Amino acid sequence: MFYNLTTVVLHDWRTYGEMRRLALLQYGLHTVEDNLPMQTLEQGLDVLEIMRNIHVFVGKYMYNLNNQVFVEEKSNNKHLNTINISHVANSIRTHGIGIMNTTVNFTYQFLQNKFYIFSQFMFDEQIKSRLLKDLRFFVDHKTELNQMYPYERAEKFNFGIKKLGLNPDGLSYLDLFRKLITQIGNAMGYVRMIRSGGRRCLADATCFIPDLKAVTDLNKILEDEDLQDSTKKVIECFKRDINNLVDNFEEATEYFKLLIKVFTPVFRNPQNIHLKNFYIIVPPLTINFVEHLFICKERLNKKNRAGAAFTDDGFAMGLAYIIELLNQSTQLNSLHWFQSIKAKHAQDRKNLEAQKAAASKEDDKLQQTLSLTEKRLNAFEKEFHLLFYSFNSARIFFQS
Repeated sequence: MFYNLTTVVLHDWRTYGEMRRLALLQYGLHTVEDNLPMQTLEQGLDVLEIMRNIHVFVGKYMYNLNNQVFVEEKSNNKHLNTINISHVANSIRTHGIGIMNTTVNFTYQFLQNKFYIFSQFMFDEQIKSRLLKDLRFFVDHKTELNQMYPYERAEKFNFGIKKLGLNPDGLSYLDLFRKLITQIGNAMGYVRMIRSGGRRCLADATCFIPDLKAVTDLNKILEDEDLQDSTKKVIECFKRDINNLVDNFEEATEYFKLLIKVFTPVFRNPQNIHLKNFYIIVPPLTINFVEHLFICKERLNKKNRAGAAFTDDGFAMGLAYIIELLNQSTQLNSLHWFQSIKAKHAQDRKNLEAQKAAASKEDDKLQQTLSLTEKRLNAFEKEFHLLFYSFNSARIFFQS
Protein backbone atom coordinates (compact mmCIF):
# COMPACT_ATOMS: atom_id res chain seq x y z
CA MET A 1 0.00 0.00 0.00
CA PHE A 2 2.81 2.45 0.92
CA TYR A 3 4.66 1.64 -2.30
CA ASN A 4 1.54 2.08 -4.49
CA LEU A 5 0.60 5.39 -2.87
CA THR A 6 4.16 6.73 -3.17
CA THR A 7 4.26 5.98 -6.92
CA VAL A 8 1.14 8.15 -7.30
CA VAL A 9 2.42 11.11 -5.21
CA LEU A 10 6.22 10.90 -4.95
CA HIS A 11 6.73 13.48 -2.18
CA ASP A 12 4.61 11.42 0.24
CA TRP A 13 7.33 8.77 0.69
CA ARG A 14 8.69 10.52 3.80
CA THR A 15 5.27 10.50 5.50
CA TYR A 16 4.87 6.76 4.85
CA GLY A 17 8.40 6.12 6.12
CA GLU A 18 7.53 7.93 9.36
CA MET A 19 4.28 5.92 9.64
CA ARG A 20 6.26 2.67 9.36
CA ARG A 21 8.67 3.78 12.09
CA LEU A 22 5.79 4.83 14.37
CA ALA A 23 4.08 1.47 13.79
CA LEU A 24 7.27 -0.29 14.92
CA LEU A 25 8.11 1.98 17.88
CA GLN A 26 4.58 2.52 19.27
CA TYR A 27 2.79 -0.70 18.47
CA GLY A 28 5.58 -3.18 17.69
CA LEU A 29 4.12 -3.81 14.22
CA HIS A 30 6.58 -5.17 11.65
CA THR A 31 5.34 -3.91 8.26
CA VAL A 32 6.50 -5.50 5.00
CA GLU A 33 9.42 -3.89 3.12
CA ASP A 34 8.11 -0.91 1.10
CA ASN A 35 10.61 -1.56 -1.75
CA LEU A 36 11.22 2.16 -2.31
CA PRO A 37 14.60 2.87 -3.96
CA MET A 38 17.34 4.45 -1.89
CA GLN A 39 18.18 8.16 -2.33
CA THR A 40 14.62 9.10 -3.27
CA LEU A 41 13.95 12.81 -3.67
CA GLU A 42 10.81 14.28 -2.17
CA GLN A 43 10.16 16.55 -5.14
CA GLY A 44 11.73 18.68 -7.85
CA LEU A 45 14.83 18.35 -9.99
CA ASP A 46 17.95 16.78 -8.55
CA VAL A 47 20.93 19.09 -7.87
CA LEU A 48 23.23 16.44 -9.42
CA GLU A 49 21.31 16.57 -12.70
CA ILE A 50 21.37 20.38 -12.77
CA MET A 51 25.08 20.42 -11.91
CA ARG A 52 26.00 18.07 -14.77
CA ASN A 53 23.93 20.11 -17.24
CA ILE A 54 24.39 23.62 -15.84
CA HIS A 55 24.92 25.08 -19.33
CA VAL A 56 21.43 23.83 -20.31
CA PHE A 57 19.84 24.82 -16.99
CA VAL A 58 20.92 28.51 -17.04
CA GLY A 59 19.55 28.89 -20.57
CA LYS A 60 16.19 27.21 -19.91
CA TYR A 61 15.30 28.64 -16.51
CA MET A 62 14.62 32.19 -15.32
CA TYR A 63 15.70 33.43 -11.90
CA ASN A 64 13.66 35.40 -9.38
CA LEU A 65 15.91 37.30 -6.98
CA ASN A 66 13.38 38.01 -4.22
CA ASN A 67 11.78 34.56 -3.89
CA GLN A 68 15.00 32.66 -4.75
CA VAL A 69 13.22 30.47 -7.26
CA PHE A 70 13.98 29.35 -10.81
CA VAL A 71 11.04 29.06 -13.25
CA GLU A 72 11.24 27.11 -16.49
CA GLU A 73 11.16 29.39 -19.55
CA LYS A 74 8.98 27.15 -21.70
CA SER A 75 7.67 23.61 -21.57
CA ASN A 76 5.85 21.14 -23.81
CA ASN A 77 3.61 20.24 -20.86
CA LYS A 78 0.78 22.29 -19.40
CA HIS A 79 2.88 23.20 -16.36
CA LEU A 80 6.31 24.76 -15.81
CA ASN A 81 8.92 23.28 -13.48
CA THR A 82 10.21 25.42 -10.63
CA ILE A 83 13.23 24.95 -8.37
CA ASN A 84 13.47 26.58 -4.97
CA ILE A 85 15.44 26.27 -1.72
CA SER A 86 13.43 23.33 -0.38
CA HIS A 87 14.18 21.28 -3.54
CA VAL A 88 17.90 22.00 -3.11
CA ALA A 89 17.73 21.11 0.60
CA ASN A 90 16.10 17.77 -0.30
CA SER A 91 18.89 16.99 -2.78
CA ILE A 92 21.61 17.92 -0.26
CA ARG A 93 19.93 15.74 2.38
CA THR A 94 19.96 12.87 -0.13
CA HIS A 95 23.49 13.25 -1.51
CA GLY A 96 25.32 14.88 1.42
CA ILE A 97 26.85 18.31 1.98
CA GLY A 98 29.90 17.55 -0.21
CA ILE A 99 27.76 18.16 -3.29
CA MET A 100 27.80 21.92 -2.60
CA ASN A 101 31.54 22.34 -3.28
CA THR A 102 31.31 20.17 -6.40
CA THR A 103 28.47 22.35 -7.72
CA VAL A 104 30.57 25.50 -7.23
CA ASN A 105 33.47 23.86 -9.11
CA PHE A 106 31.16 23.03 -12.03
CA THR A 107 29.85 26.63 -11.97
CA TYR A 108 33.44 27.95 -12.07
CA GLN A 109 34.18 25.88 -15.21
CA PHE A 110 30.96 27.09 -16.83
CA LEU A 111 31.78 30.75 -16.03
CA GLN A 112 35.25 30.33 -17.55
CA ASN A 113 33.69 29.40 -20.92
CA LYS A 114 31.12 32.21 -20.76
CA PHE A 115 33.71 34.86 -19.85
CA TYR A 116 35.77 33.84 -22.88
CA ILE A 117 32.76 34.64 -25.16
CA PHE A 118 32.16 37.83 -23.14
CA SER A 119 35.75 38.96 -23.79
CA GLN A 120 35.46 38.19 -27.52
CA PHE A 121 32.32 40.34 -27.83
CA MET A 122 34.01 43.28 -26.08
CA PHE A 123 37.07 42.85 -28.34
CA ASP A 124 35.00 43.22 -31.51
CA GLU A 125 36.14 46.31 -33.45
CA GLN A 126 32.62 47.57 -34.24
CA ILE A 127 31.56 47.33 -30.58
CA LYS A 128 34.79 48.91 -29.32
CA SER A 129 34.59 51.86 -31.74
CA ARG A 130 30.93 52.56 -30.82
CA LEU A 131 31.71 52.47 -27.11
CA LEU A 132 34.69 54.83 -27.51
CA LYS A 133 32.55 57.21 -29.59
CA ASP A 134 29.83 57.27 -26.91
CA LEU A 135 32.37 57.68 -24.10
CA ARG A 136 34.04 60.60 -25.88
CA PHE A 137 30.67 62.23 -26.47
CA PHE A 138 29.71 61.90 -22.78
CA VAL A 139 33.07 63.26 -21.54
CA ASP A 140 32.91 66.25 -23.92
CA HIS A 141 29.30 67.18 -23.08
CA LYS A 142 29.15 66.26 -19.39
CA THR A 143 28.23 69.77 -18.19
CA GLU A 144 25.47 70.37 -20.76
CA LEU A 145 24.02 66.91 -20.03
CA ASN A 146 23.93 67.67 -16.29
CA GLN A 147 26.29 64.70 -15.64
CA MET A 148 23.59 62.29 -16.93
CA TYR A 149 24.17 59.85 -19.78
CA PRO A 150 21.52 60.72 -22.43
CA TYR A 151 18.73 58.17 -22.94
CA GLU A 152 18.56 58.94 -26.69
CA ARG A 153 22.21 57.97 -27.07
CA ALA A 154 21.67 54.55 -25.43
CA GLU A 155 18.52 53.98 -27.52
CA LYS A 156 20.47 54.83 -30.69
CA PHE A 157 23.18 52.30 -29.72
CA ASN A 158 20.56 49.58 -29.12
CA PHE A 159 18.93 50.31 -32.48
CA GLY A 160 22.25 50.70 -34.33
CA ILE A 161 23.49 47.23 -33.30
CA LYS A 162 20.50 45.67 -35.11
CA LYS A 163 21.90 47.02 -38.39
CA LEU A 164 24.98 44.80 -37.97
CA GLY A 165 22.74 41.78 -38.59
CA LEU A 166 20.35 39.38 -36.87
CA ASN A 167 20.66 35.67 -36.20
CA PRO A 168 18.06 33.12 -37.52
CA ASP A 169 15.92 33.72 -34.39
CA GLY A 170 15.81 37.47 -35.11
CA LEU A 171 18.17 38.38 -32.26
CA SER A 172 20.76 41.17 -32.57
CA TYR A 173 24.33 41.02 -31.17
CA LEU A 174 23.20 43.04 -28.17
CA ASP A 175 20.33 40.58 -27.53
CA LEU A 176 22.82 37.71 -27.52
CA PHE A 177 25.17 39.65 -25.22
CA ARG A 178 22.26 40.34 -22.83
CA LYS A 179 21.45 36.62 -22.88
CA LEU A 180 25.07 35.80 -22.07
CA ILE A 181 25.05 38.16 -19.05
CA THR A 182 21.70 36.67 -17.95
CA GLN A 183 23.18 33.15 -18.07
CA ILE A 184 26.17 34.27 -15.98
CA GLY A 185 23.70 35.81 -13.50
CA ASN A 186 21.58 32.64 -13.45
CA ALA A 187 24.69 30.62 -12.57
CA MET A 188 25.40 33.02 -9.67
CA GLY A 189 21.76 32.82 -8.59
CA TYR A 190 22.06 29.03 -8.58
CA VAL A 191 25.17 29.23 -6.37
CA ARG A 192 23.23 31.48 -3.99
CA MET A 193 20.36 28.98 -3.92
CA ILE A 194 22.75 26.07 -3.26
CA ARG A 195 24.15 27.95 -0.26
CA SER A 196 20.66 28.75 1.04
CA GLY A 197 19.57 25.15 0.47
CA GLY A 198 22.62 23.96 2.42
CA ARG A 199 21.72 26.28 5.29
CA ARG A 200 18.11 25.01 5.24
CA CYS A 201 19.30 21.39 5.29
CA LEU A 202 21.68 22.09 8.21
CA ALA A 203 18.99 24.03 10.09
CA ASP A 204 16.66 21.03 9.77
CA ALA A 205 19.41 18.68 10.91
CA THR A 206 20.38 20.78 13.95
CA CYS A 207 16.82 21.63 15.04
CA PHE A 208 16.92 19.01 17.82
CA ILE A 209 20.19 20.28 19.30
CA PRO A 210 18.98 22.56 22.14
CA ASP A 211 22.02 24.85 22.16
CA LEU A 212 24.67 24.85 19.45
CA LYS A 213 27.12 26.75 21.67
CA ALA A 214 26.84 24.15 24.44
CA VAL A 215 28.12 21.30 22.24
CA THR A 216 31.65 21.70 23.71
CA ASP A 217 30.19 21.22 27.23
CA LEU A 218 28.60 17.97 26.03
CA ASN A 219 32.02 16.74 24.87
CA LYS A 220 33.50 17.38 28.35
CA ILE A 221 30.62 15.57 30.12
CA LEU A 222 31.01 12.53 27.89
CA GLU A 223 34.80 12.40 28.43
CA ASP A 224 34.38 12.52 32.24
CA GLU A 225 32.00 9.55 32.35
CA ASP A 226 33.34 6.04 32.97
CA LEU A 227 31.83 4.15 30.04
CA GLN A 228 32.32 0.83 28.23
CA ASP A 229 34.47 0.72 25.08
CA SER A 230 31.51 -0.05 22.79
CA THR A 231 29.56 2.91 24.21
CA LYS A 232 32.62 5.16 23.81
CA LYS A 233 32.85 4.19 20.11
CA VAL A 234 29.20 5.06 19.53
CA ILE A 235 29.67 8.36 21.42
CA GLU A 236 32.70 9.22 19.26
CA CYS A 237 30.60 8.77 16.12
CA PHE A 238 27.80 10.85 17.65
CA LYS A 239 30.23 13.63 18.65
CA ARG A 240 31.82 13.66 15.21
CA ASP A 241 28.43 14.01 13.47
CA ILE A 242 27.28 16.78 15.85
CA ASN A 243 30.56 18.71 15.51
CA ASN A 244 30.40 18.38 11.72
CA LEU A 245 26.87 19.81 11.66
CA VAL A 246 27.74 22.69 14.00
CA ASP A 247 30.95 23.58 12.11
CA ASN A 248 29.17 23.63 8.76
CA PHE A 249 26.24 25.61 10.17
CA GLU A 250 28.38 28.31 11.77
CA GLU A 251 31.10 28.59 9.13
CA ALA A 252 29.19 28.64 5.86
CA THR A 253 31.50 29.16 2.89
CA GLU A 254 31.12 32.50 1.13
CA TYR A 255 30.93 31.14 -2.42
CA PHE A 256 30.37 34.57 -3.99
CA LYS A 257 33.61 35.89 -2.49
CA LEU A 258 35.46 32.83 -3.83
CA LEU A 259 34.07 33.34 -7.35
CA ILE A 260 35.02 37.03 -7.25
CA LYS A 261 38.51 36.28 -5.92
CA VAL A 262 39.26 33.70 -8.59
CA PHE A 263 38.25 35.84 -11.61
CA THR A 264 39.34 39.32 -10.41
CA PRO A 265 43.06 38.99 -11.37
CA VAL A 266 42.11 37.95 -14.92
CA PHE A 267 39.52 40.71 -15.42
CA ARG A 268 41.77 43.44 -14.06
CA ASN A 269 44.82 42.22 -15.97
CA PRO A 270 46.33 44.92 -18.26
CA GLN A 271 46.09 42.37 -21.12
CA ASN A 272 42.27 42.68 -20.91
CA ILE A 273 42.33 46.45 -21.41
CA HIS A 274 39.46 46.09 -23.94
CA LEU A 275 37.07 45.44 -21.00
CA LYS A 276 37.71 48.84 -19.38
CA ASN A 277 34.82 50.52 -21.24
CA PHE A 278 32.21 47.88 -20.34
CA TYR A 279 30.25 50.29 -18.14
CA ILE A 280 29.37 52.44 -21.21
CA ILE A 281 27.45 49.50 -22.74
CA VAL A 282 25.27 49.16 -19.59
CA PRO A 283 22.70 51.87 -20.63
CA PRO A 284 21.87 50.29 -24.04
CA LEU A 285 21.91 46.85 -22.39
CA THR A 286 19.32 47.92 -19.80
CA ILE A 287 17.06 49.36 -22.53
CA ASN A 288 17.43 46.11 -24.48
CA PHE A 289 16.56 44.08 -21.36
CA VAL A 290 13.52 46.18 -20.42
CA GLU A 291 12.14 45.95 -23.98
CA HIS A 292 12.67 42.17 -23.92
CA LEU A 293 10.95 41.72 -20.53
CA PHE A 294 8.10 44.04 -21.56
CA ILE A 295 7.38 41.81 -24.59
CA CYS A 296 7.64 38.65 -22.41
CA LYS A 297 5.12 40.01 -19.89
CA GLU A 298 2.72 41.10 -22.63
CA ARG A 299 2.70 37.53 -23.96
CA LEU A 300 1.38 36.24 -20.63
CA ASN A 301 -2.09 37.60 -21.53
CA LYS A 302 -2.13 36.05 -25.00
CA LYS A 303 -3.19 32.57 -26.05
CA ASN A 304 0.14 31.76 -27.67
CA ARG A 305 2.42 32.03 -24.65
CA ALA A 306 5.68 31.08 -26.36
CA GLY A 307 8.42 33.27 -24.89
CA ALA A 308 6.21 34.53 -22.04
CA ALA A 309 7.84 35.27 -18.66
CA PHE A 310 7.23 37.37 -15.58
CA THR A 311 10.75 37.44 -14.12
CA ASP A 312 14.34 37.38 -15.36
CA ASP A 313 16.56 38.68 -12.55
CA GLY A 314 19.56 36.76 -13.87
CA PHE A 315 20.43 39.85 -15.94
CA ALA A 316 20.64 42.14 -12.88
CA MET A 317 22.66 39.49 -11.05
CA GLY A 318 25.11 38.98 -13.93
CA LEU A 319 25.54 42.71 -14.50
CA ALA A 320 26.29 43.35 -10.81
CA TYR A 321 28.82 40.49 -10.76
CA ILE A 322 30.68 41.70 -13.87
CA ILE A 323 30.74 45.33 -12.66
CA GLU A 324 32.34 44.14 -9.39
CA LEU A 325 34.90 41.96 -11.23
CA LEU A 326 35.93 44.91 -13.40
CA ASN A 327 35.83 47.31 -10.42
CA GLN A 328 33.70 49.76 -12.44
CA SER A 329 31.08 50.69 -9.82
CA THR A 330 32.37 54.30 -9.59
CA GLN A 331 32.44 54.76 -13.38
CA LEU A 332 28.93 53.34 -13.71
CA ASN A 333 27.64 55.61 -10.94
CA SER A 334 29.21 58.61 -12.71
CA LEU A 335 26.82 58.07 -15.66
CA HIS A 336 23.80 58.71 -13.37
CA TRP A 337 21.95 56.44 -15.78
CA PHE A 338 18.84 55.70 -13.73
CA GLN A 339 18.39 59.42 -12.95
CA SER A 340 18.59 60.04 -16.70
CA ILE A 341 15.80 57.48 -17.29
CA LYS A 342 13.70 59.15 -14.59
CA ALA A 343 14.18 62.56 -16.26
CA LYS A 344 13.30 61.09 -19.69
CA HIS A 345 10.07 59.53 -18.36
CA ALA A 346 9.12 62.78 -16.58
CA GLN A 347 9.61 64.69 -19.84
CA ASP A 348 7.59 62.11 -21.82
CA ARG A 349 4.77 62.36 -19.28
CA LYS A 350 4.83 66.18 -19.56
CA ASN A 351 4.61 65.96 -23.38
CA LEU A 352 1.76 63.47 -23.10
CA GLU A 353 -0.21 65.73 -20.75
CA ALA A 354 0.30 68.63 -23.18
CA GLN A 355 -1.00 66.47 -26.09
CA LYS A 356 -3.98 65.41 -23.98
CA ALA A 357 -4.81 69.03 -23.19
CA ALA A 358 -4.50 70.03 -26.86
CA ALA A 359 -6.52 67.09 -28.22
CA SER A 360 -10.27 67.50 -28.63
CA LYS A 361 -12.50 65.11 -26.72
CA GLU A 362 -14.46 64.28 -29.91
CA ASP A 363 -11.38 62.76 -31.60
CA ASP A 364 -11.77 59.19 -30.30
CA LYS A 365 -8.91 57.78 -32.35
CA LEU A 366 -6.38 60.27 -30.94
CA GLN A 367 -7.68 59.72 -27.37
CA GLN A 368 -7.23 55.98 -27.83
CA THR A 369 -3.68 56.45 -29.13
CA LEU A 370 -2.77 58.72 -26.21
CA SER A 371 -4.27 56.23 -23.76
CA LEU A 372 -2.15 53.40 -25.22
CA THR A 373 0.96 55.62 -25.14
CA GLU A 374 0.35 56.36 -21.46
CA LYS A 375 -0.14 52.68 -20.69
CA ARG A 376 3.13 51.81 -22.44
CA LEU A 377 4.99 54.64 -20.65
CA ASN A 378 3.72 53.41 -17.26
CA ALA A 379 4.77 49.84 -18.05
CA PHE A 380 8.28 50.89 -19.12
CA GLU A 381 8.68 53.14 -16.07
CA LYS A 382 7.69 50.24 -13.81
CA GLU A 383 10.12 47.84 -15.52
CA PHE A 384 13.02 50.30 -15.13
CA HIS A 385 12.16 50.74 -11.44
CA LEU A 386 12.15 46.97 -10.92
CA LEU A 387 15.48 46.62 -12.73
CA PHE A 388 16.97 49.45 -10.61
CA TYR A 389 15.92 47.69 -7.37
CA SER A 390 17.06 44.24 -8.53
CA PHE A 391 20.42 45.57 -9.74
CA ASN A 392 21.13 47.45 -6.50
CA SER A 393 20.08 44.43 -4.42
CA ALA A 394 22.42 42.19 -6.47
CA ARG A 395 25.34 44.65 -6.04
CA ILE A 396 25.10 44.17 -2.25
CA PHE A 397 25.93 40.45 -2.67
CA PHE A 398 29.22 41.21 -4.40
CA GLN A 399 30.46 44.17 -2.39
CA SER A 400 33.85 43.38 -0.89
